[in-house]
Amino acid sequence: MSAAPLRDRAPSAADDPSLAHLVGRLSIVGARVRLAVERRRAVDNEPDDRFRGLYISDAHVDELLGTLDLGRGVAVADPGLDDLLAAIEAAAEEAEAGGAQIRLRRLARTFELDPPDLEVLIVALAPDLDPRFERLYAYLQDDVSRRRASVGLALELAGGPLAPLERDRMAPTGRLVSSGLLLIEEQERPFLTRSLRVPDRVTGQLLGDDRAEPRLETLVIEAQSLALDPAAALTRSLEQGGRLWYIRERFGSAGLAMARAAFAAAGLPVIALDLARLTPADDAGERAAIAAREARLRGGGLLAGPVEVLAERGAAAVRAFAETDCRVVILGSRIWDPAWSRHVPIVLDAPIVSLEERNQLWLSALDRQAASLIDPAATTMTFRLSPEQIVRAARAAGQQAAAEDRPLDEADLHAGARAQNAAGLDRLARRISPNVGWQELVLTDLGLAQLRELTGRARHRERVLDEWGMAAQASKGRGLTALFAGDSGTGKTISAEVVAHDLGLDLYVIDLSTVVDKYIGETEKNLDRIFGEADRVNGVLLFDEADAIFGKRSEVKDARDRYANVEIAYLLQRMELFDGVAILTTNLRANLDEAFLRRLDVIVDFPMPEEEDRRRLWALHLRPELPLADDIDLDFLAAAFKLSGGNIRNICLAAAFLAASANRPVTMLDMVRATEREYQKLGRLTHEAEFGPFIGALATADG
Repeated sequence: MSAAPLRDRAPSAADDPSLAHLVGRLSIVGARVRLAVERRRAVDNEPDDRFRGLYISDAHVDELLGTLDLGRGVAVADPGLDDLLAAIEAAAEEAEAGGAQIRLRRLARTFELDPPDLEVLIVALAPDLDPRFERLYAYLQDDVSRRRASVGLALELAGGPLAPLERDRMAPTGRLVSSGLLLIEEQERPFLTRSLRVPDRVTGQLLGDDRAEPRLETLVIEAQSLALDPAAALTRSLEQGGRLWYIRERFGSAGLAMARAAFAAAGLPVIALDLARLTPADDAGERAAIAAREARLRGGGLLAGPVEVLAERGAAAVRAFAETDCRVVILGSRIWDPAWSRHVPIVLDAPIVSLEERNQLWLSALDRQAASLIDPAATTMTFRLSPEQIVRAARAAGQQAAAEDRPLDEADLHAGARAQNAAGLDRLARRISPNVGWQELVLTDLGLAQLRELTGRARHRERVLDEWGMAAQASKGRGLTALFAGDSGTGKTISAEVVAHDLGLDLYVIDLSTVVDKYIGETEKNLDRIFGEADRVNGVLLFDEADAIFGKRSEVKDARDRYANVEIAYLLQRMELFDGVAILTTNLRANLDEAFLRRLDVIVDFPMPEEEDRRRLWALHLRPELPLADDIDLDFLAAAFKLSGGNIRNICLAAAFLAASANRPVTMLDMVRATEREYQKLGRLTHEAEFGPFIGALATADG
């Protein structure tokens, strides 16, 4: 606020009613300052003190007081001051009745401030709005360096000479201090001489600035609003004066959107915070106090989550948010711990967004042209995303297409959706962005049919389980688990890539070296971390050589056997709770525990390829870009060598290197020599019955 005389900003119909009310209340403080100056002069025993000028001269004070005159004829001790205050409040009340928002009055109601509290707040606020109050406060405190009101001065100006005895009003438990509206600084000084400061955010709010506290801006997220059935219960509770709610979420659920819709239905603004953005250096208690003050300044409530972030810091961090003085909704996936708060929360389950609701969100988030070219519902059916993640995914997809100056396509939507995955699983698994399609897969007709059934189950889980009610009586999780069984190199891993590519998902390959631990109990902890992170991503989980973990339970002969069986039993239970898509591969199907096999949704066998399939594999791995001599005989290779697809790929690659070293196209001799090297790796002998007419050439080359 400028240093122009207050009478130049006196309340008028042309002014902003909220600002006019604030200026009017400042004028009341100015009048009370005048009275305080008169009291000081009346008891001044040294009016001719030659050092008085070191502080503020009487002439200067008179000049300042003169500019504070409202021009309303209010004398120093005029009892009409109370009438003026009543007139200011009556004008504000009339403005509110007409629909205007009077911020100072709203703040007083929201924070339950009584009139003396409000007077103290305005006294402390005055120097931030009008610099003349700095010099006047310094004069009243006989110290030119003390330009803010002290506790004693504020209490005096708010209620008269005996007001400083009301120390409880300024205690840490008082409304002003506990709510963060007023800061008491210089704690080393005696209580009555400690200076007061109003936080800049509170000052800005009273002046019409609705921007969030800078220390909260990194945590604030944009919450969508959906008309969901569970929101009705939350809305009723809000209207009935509830203070604490806990919403249990699952990955892809709409807890935040549900809470946002409930607050909107109750006519309350809300500020939503993503606590996962808290840094280790951030003080959770401080952020909670700032967030609660921000919510109350807006006259609304607070949404904060996930609670797991706070729980890792201890119960006190959760309590800081749960026991704030505002309406607060906390979100998380854990069961509510009573130790987190003295208050008992209302616990609600977050709903999963239906396919139709997700489709509407995608359509509204995409521009009209993109939505007309792509069916987002079909393209993103396999992704479990919250409303907020859908908006971010659509934005990411649009930016990618715009950067490459082309229309939006399905791959952009898949990439945008995958970008919403949490990064925690990347530390526990190797992430692969699959680019292998069905055309590169050589399997039996039965195997291909089973894989397509697997992708169909992954796509239509929600329709079957939810819309068609097939999950009503099932205790098993919503996840999908498949077993790929067959010899090494028969296509199990590449089939997992094809499934992930067809679904538009990333493939996460679990490194067993990070899972199996020789110490008792550590393997279960590692598995729990993996499944916990996997529950937070849209991806396909691949356990390669799974029989190392999912082996049969054995007869208990010693403690190691007992704990090994405990590991398997735990894993069986954890797999049932998994909500994602998991694929396990094994070379030894007979080694898997029968109880685990019963829990599988799909089992695909991968036999060694027959001659016809081997020919397709040879043709597939000899890429079109590879220069080939005219003597390549695929029929001979397919008929002579009974190899798996993985072995055939290795041979083609080795032959290409032989040709590149000689700077010529790949010849049949290169193919046969590479096959011989693969036989040596496998421990198989080179027989004339298999290598036929090339056996002599191999002997010459090796010699």
